[in-house]
Amino acid sequence: MNLRAVLLLPAILLLACQSSHGQTATSPEQAQPAAGTVDPAQPSATTATPAEPARPNFVAWRDAFKPEALAAGVSATTFDRAFDGVLPNFDILAKDEEQPEYVRPIWSYLDTAVSPDRVAAGRQQLADNKAVLRKTTKPYGVDPQIVVAIWGIESRYGENSGGYSVIEALATMAYGSRRPDVFRENLIDALLILEHGDITPEDMQGSWAGAMGQTQFMPTAYRQYAVDGDGDGKRDIWRSLPDVFASTAGYLAAHGWKAGQPWGAEVRLPAKFDWELAEMDTTKTVAEWRKLGVKRADGKPLPKVDSPASIIAPAGHRGPAFIVFNNFRTILAYNNSVSYALAVAHLADVITGKPEFVAQWPREEPPLSRTDKQDLQNLLSQRGYDAGDNDGVIGPKTRVAIRQFQREIGEVPDGFPTLALLTRLRTMTAS
Repeated sequence: MNLRAVLLLPAILLLACQSSHGQTATSPEQAQPAAGTVDPAQPSATTATPAEPARPNFVAWRDAFKPEALAAGVSATTFDRAFDGVLPNFDILAKDEEQPEYVRPIWSYLDTAVSPDRVAAGRQQLADNKAVLRKTTKPYGVDPQIVVAIWGIESRYGENSGGYSVIEALATMAYGSRRPDVFRENLIDALLILEHGDITPEDMQGSWAGAMGQTQFMPTAYRQYAVDGDGDGKRDIWRSLPDVFASTAGYLAAHGWKAGQPWGAEVRLPAKFDWELAEMDTTKTVAEWRKLGVKRADGKPLPKVDSPASIIAPAGHRGPAFIVFNNFRTILAYNNSVSYALAVAHLADVITGKPEFVAQWPREEPPLSRTDKQDLQNLLSQRGYDAGDNDGVIGPKTRVAIRQFQREIGEVPDGFPTLALLTRLRTMTAS
């Protein structure tokens, strides 16, 4: 499940998307096993690039890590078996910079996540597994189509759960990533799962970032939230659909899912909308948004939901806008990416017969690379705007800075980064 934000919060999961809780989503085109494991004795495993600190030899790192794992309750037998033949896979580290939820335009991400094939397969899975879905999701009050949508996006309904050795992936990330402590914690939890006997090292397969099973739980999240849905004494999110469905629903319920409430709806914003309000951390009641001129895009009344509501416009004033509620935030807890949460919500809707979005995405807009986004942040900072960290992630601080610059040049201050905006910044800085 996402990664940057996920990985830094208590219940963490990850998959490439850093989210702040326990899971991490993988991309709709989940990565296949990569070749290119590196001999730890070779210079490439020990020599730092100019941009990264020096790392110890992997064997030395592993040996230093072992006492920590044993102190946590992992037996030497389990540790040695799990690490048998494991070497760092440096192709995995490259993927940490390529999470599709963060680097692809949202419309491109949704094209894949909510493709016609994925919708058709989701409808079939919802029908084929109706009884087990009802049994496993009802105790948690979670809509079956939401669980099916997460299942579809995370692993194409179980067809592709990643194909990486979870121990290799987590050891690689704990050894050489930008967030070693997060992966170190998950590596210990993965070893404790093996110690418990829920799965063998050979069958513990997952994503390049260590997210496991058909709905991609990080080990830390698995230990806290995975459920034995079929009553066989094991929590098998790799092969048991009752366990997969119950674990996913249980995770959402534990993170605040409200039974019977919608995730949100597409809306039309008034011409003079205050774009400073289009942030997840800005909440109002539905009545307050209505008084500000917010209307549903399909002409129906805004949902009557007793929940703090936010407005988001993921592509600025030229794309769709949405009013989102508590359950949307719960999906973000699964993977802290608006692209991901919107994909889950929309796939669940379309699977059950609801229409496509009314407004069109600005597909003609050239995508910005991560380097472009870092350049944008740097240039905004040079002009005196606080754009936050120069990390290539367009978060709230960067959007505030973009809005300030947009006002300076007389554009709609929607906080959406574009190539034209970046070009203007570059020109003004160079002159």
